[in-house]
Amino acid sequence: MYKSQPYSQIAFEDFNQPMGLKMNPKNRWIEKAEWIPWAELEKGYAKNFRNQKGNVAKPLRMALGALLIQIEYGYSDEETVLQIQENPYLQFFIGLPGYQEEKPFDSSTMVYFRKRLDAVTLTEINEKITDYALAKDKENQDNDNDTDDDTDSNDSGNAGTLILDATCAPQKIKYPTDTELLNEARTHAEKMVDDICETNGFSKPRMYRKKARKDYLSIVRRKRKSAKWLRPKIRKLLGYVRRDIDYIKGYLEHGIKLNEKQQKIFEVICRIYDQQKEMFDKKTHSVKDRIVSFSQPWLRPIVRGKAKAKVEFGAKLDLSIDSNGMARIEKTSFDAYNEASVLVQAVRRFYDRNGRYPERVLADKIYRNRENRSYCKIRGIRLAGPSLGRPKKDQTRDKEIEYRDNADRVEVERGFSLLKRCFGMENIRTKLRETTLTTIALSVIAMNVDNINRNRLRSFFGQLKNRKKSCLVLLNFSPFQISPIVQ
Repeated sequence: MYKSQPYSQIAFEDFNQPMGLKMNPKNRWIEKAEWIPWAELEKGYAKNFRNQKGNVAKPLRMALGALLIQIEYGYSDEETVLQIQENPYLQFFIGLPGYQEEKPFDSSTMVYFRKRLDAVTLTEINEKITDYALAKDKENQDNDNDTDDDTDSNDSGNAGTLILDATCAPQKIKYPTDTELLNEARTHAEKMVDDICETNGFSKPRMYRKKARKDYLSIVRRKRKSAKWLRPKIRKLLGYVRRDIDYIKGYLEHGIKLNEKQQKIFEVICRIYDQQKEMFDKKTHSVKDRIVSFSQPWLRPIVRGKAKAKVEFGAKLDLSIDSNGMARIEKTSFDAYNEASVLVQAVRRFYDRNGRYPERVLADKIYRNRENRSYCKIRGIRLAGPSLGRPKKDQTRDKEIEYRDNADRVEVERGFSLLKRCFGMENIRTKLRETTLTTIALSVIAMNVDNINRNRLRSFFGQLKNRKKSCLVLLNFSPFQISPIVQ
């Protein structure tokens, strides 16, 4: 059950400070708490608890606040609880009425926080935080507004800028190899056979465990593995796994039933064997929906073509940034997809939020296909970038507009850098599919709250434009003499 807490929207003046403790009201965690509509978020969160019996659940501010603190610092569940216990500013951020020396909750509760705040709920929370911050900043800002930008409005009524790009959120897993996957499948199958035999009083069949272990170690310990030497070894590992699968299928035919956990493990074992056998027979290293982790079989290899890592293992996502510098997740998938299919959806969501289409869309080459260019042209949207095909003879290029588009599009790359360096998206450690999506959504919320607190949302692109002008005047250079990277 859930009960609304009277201190969900507690102010700093109401926070109970013990004798001798004097907290700074300008602390970043106190300021961040002011930019989040805790009371409004709690009303939507309370609707998820329809049962009026059982233990009282923790309030939303405590759940969301603890997860944001964990994302900010990259703590484990245990360390997050200890840091909150020792820090009064963090206790204020999660909504405690005053400083206390006891733990606010057990570390195991963090798992339930991640499960209750799923990706869909966090997407709604991100929108509410954005709307609240925009409304509050509009009330607080002065009447003088020197951030007019002629590139963000035109005669058709379109206004604003939408930046769009895709990236991968790598998962913390061991680098996948055929040898490791087959060995994990074999060991799990052997354990399953042992459990079945012990439960039903059967004698254990011959599975050649020591010989299989010896063959596996001979592959792992060899530094250089030629294809001619490795192929017979892989054949042996496949044989060990096939023998164990046959034993389990024989038990199932005689009426033995597996529990839910064993059934899932057995399905993964069979899929790994089928994929590895198919690649072995066809002498290839690719297969559809290839499993790269036994414990997380939903992960897929995502080819990004980057210099650091050409292939990453995790969820692929499209991130959009609007004129206020607020980031939103447009699509998340564990399977590879074409980014161009996301542009129309992102533009439609922009229209739903603002009541009109953006004046320009900044995206890289893969988004500028014929369908997307035609969609934007009909609606008066300028899709930045050169047109398709060969350039026309009488075509003239506006280098100043191209320079500004390239410089502004870098903001989404900056967002990826912040998400991966500062907000935990570079190395996701959650083990479940749904909690992985939760972690990705939390990273975006944490970055938005941090940007709101730092920049106060006062016309991001206007500040960017003024900063460019002052820099160019100071250096006495034309905009074409400075590359976007240096700028």
